[in-house]
Amino acid sequence: MESFDAAIPLKIRKQLDRMEYENLSPLAAYSDRAVRRKREERLDADYRQTYSIDVDRILHSHAYTRYIDKTQVFYLIENDHITHRVLHVQLVSRISRTIGRFLRLNQDLIEAIALGHDIGHAPFGHEGESYLSELCVANGIGHFLHNVQSIQFLERVERDGTGWNLCLETLDGILCHDGERHDQALTPCRNRRFEDLDRMISEKTHDPQLPLTPMTLEGCVVRMADTISYIGRDIEDAIRLGLIQRNDIPQACRQVLGESNGTIVWRLVTDMIRCSEGKDAITFSPEISEAVERLKAFNLERIYLNVKIKRHSQAIRRMFAYLFETCLSDLEHSHHDSLIFRSYLRNKAPGYLEHHNPAEIVRDFISGMTDSYFLRQCPEAMKADVIATPIP
Repeated sequence: MESFDAAIPLKIRKQLDRMEYENLSPLAAYSDRAVRRKREERLDADYRQTYSIDVDRILHSHAYTRYIDKTQVFYLIENDHITHRVLHVQLVSRISRTIGRFLRLNQDLIEAIALGHDIGHAPFGHEGESYLSELCVANGIGHFLHNVQSIQFLERVERDGTGWNLCLETLDGILCHDGERHDQALTPCRNRRFEDLDRMISEKTHDPQLPLTPMTLEGCVVRMADTISYIGRDIEDAIRLGLIQRNDIPQACRQVLGESNGTIVWRLVTDMIRCSEGKDAITFSPEISEAVERLKAFNLERIYLNVKIKRHSQAIRRMFAYLFETCLSDLEHSHHDSLIFRSYLRNKAPGYLEHHNPAEIVRDFISGMTDSYFLRQCPEAMKADVIATPIP
């Protein structure tokens, strides 16, 4: 057997870095310019580029594994073809990498942001997020926001509380994804530092409406692709569940975007590539942007606020309050045989415990739960009526 030349992986990595300068747009984020909070010594045998390492770290995180049982829009429904969070992030990754390829952007950075962007979501999606936020505010730790919590998981909770030490550009894109906002165009706010990231996190926690814009074109692509990935897919799920019919889609939207998820995605991606090529911005055309804004308003009224999918809301709210209060009491009274000690704090690094108060620890524990794990921790009497059923 021939001996392995340990210098080969380093040569490969350096060659890949050089190829970025030859092939990517001058406006792209180059891997050899990436910045981490803590300096790391790279092994010569590691052939991976910097943002590729971030992708691997996110994929191998515990929080990523829990995507499999996290609500996207619809929860407690007997239908295996409804979108869950794990599929959503894969769709965002695929769509944003397609856009990035044609715009000659860094696809590794795009993938890292896309796969990590929703990793901080609480059980039961945005509804659960709102209930947990109420409890966090009442306990003096500011609003709960899933994009902020994504940074919290990746920097301070993963790896038993020591974090993954991801790149600034990756974390910035995750924090700033804000897919519920509508923008015709996004121009990156470049030249940020970790001090800026920390400041934005603090400001966003106290003002959830504070607008944030990514520092890279790659982050801007993911933010726009977030909308592209869910706006038509949620319509397909709602049609499948009988909440709406296809001809309910506003005629003006159908004329511009189409009426199926495939057509909507195709037209949005094509328009974005055409309008963004060569620009330091990611943008829709005015006509497409107006149609997307109208379709978002339709989805909000007819799908997300539909009373038929809110029938378990009050029960879910009560369960969030129960779990938060129970875990907080167990921490404050040092009940070491309780759930939060046994299942969450047992192997946490001392630094995590030193820098988080009890309410913050409870927030981290509950927000990391999958939907089913969350339900299993609640008393049977409390969840008696919360069972998976068809939408009436």
